[in-house]
Amino acid sequence: MSAMASSDGGNKPKRGTHVAAAIAGAASVAVAAYLGISSGEHVESEHDATSKSSDVCPVDSLPKEADEVIDSILSGGPYEYPQDDGSHFGNYERLLPEQSSNYYREYTVETPGLHHRGERRIVVGGGTETDPDTWYYTADHYESFCEIPDAED
Repeated sequence: MSAMASSDGGNKPKRGTHVAAAIAGAASVAVAAYLGISSGEHVESEHDATSKSSDVCPVDSLPKEADEVIDSILSGGPYEYPQDDGSHFGNYERLLPEQSSNYYREYTVETPGLHHRGERRIVVGGGTETDPDTWYYTADHYESFCEIPDAED
């Protein structure tokens, strides 16, 4: 019978042990990755909320289409997308200062060559429809914002 013994001296672990170890290892990696990513995103979001919403972009640094939208807002329209422009902006990304849920409104800034709304927006807050208190621009569909300090100049 010794001729039939395994070549590793009988120390070979059972097949079920490999499967259990693989599952435990994968679960550990998944949990560690989730916890690491989750806490990293949280810290990054808090940092981004301050830095991204505090960037400043004067009107002359924006695309000319943004200036056209600013003029339309100040005059009460017309808007390229009347069914969407002037609608509620929820600030779900929490990159802008926290306000009541109906504070912010968004407007489409056209992107030449696109046949849909694209990513560019002006978001205004407070005030009236034609005289908002705050003005922001995003070129990347709410991933970042800059404040437009001279929109009404």
